[in-house]
Amino acid sequence: MGRRYDPDRRQRIIDAAIRVVGRSGIAGLSHRTVAAEADVPLGSTTYHFASLDELLVAALRQANEGFAAAVRESGALVDPGSDLARELARLMGEWLGGERTGVELEYELYLAALRRPALRPVAAEWADGVAESLARRSDPATARALVALMDGICLQVLLTDAPYDEDYAREMLDRILPRPTP
Repeated sequence: MGRRYDPDRRQRIIDAAIRVVGRSGIAGLSHRTVAAEADVPLGSTTYHFASLDELLVAALRQANEGFAAAVRESGALVDPGSDLARELARLMGEWLGGERTGVELEYELYLAALRRPALRPVAAEWADGVAESLARRSDPATARALVALMDGICLQVLLTDAPYDEDYAREMLDRILPRPTP
């Protein structure tokens, strides 16, 4: 029997890895658990991803895209008259108010970079990409500060199970943003 053509197999493996980490954490991730979740032969996972770190890099890159895309596509970045702090606070509220497992997964993968150096460049790509988007409405240093504040607020909400306070987030983001010159 010849090889079956399966152009979506790599993507199915990444999606399966995200589901495994979402359900069992990074400690539950192995080529075997991902192969079973994706319903592919074990050799397929090692063919597409020689190491678990390679698989985690692909999963992190995909997971990180959600919030970054929302920021990038926000009309507040191109409209200098819009309230950027309000828009960012709203976007965080939507993101945190969505499917909680997905948000937790994104942060679990993001924070895995602390112990897995191979993930650090991808985590940095995400922060740099969001900061680059925000720099369209501020300077680069302020954009990095906004990313750090948003990260901090999101982590506090996730770790403490405290409700997200959009008014607080807007006020804190507004404090970082430069005041328009009259």
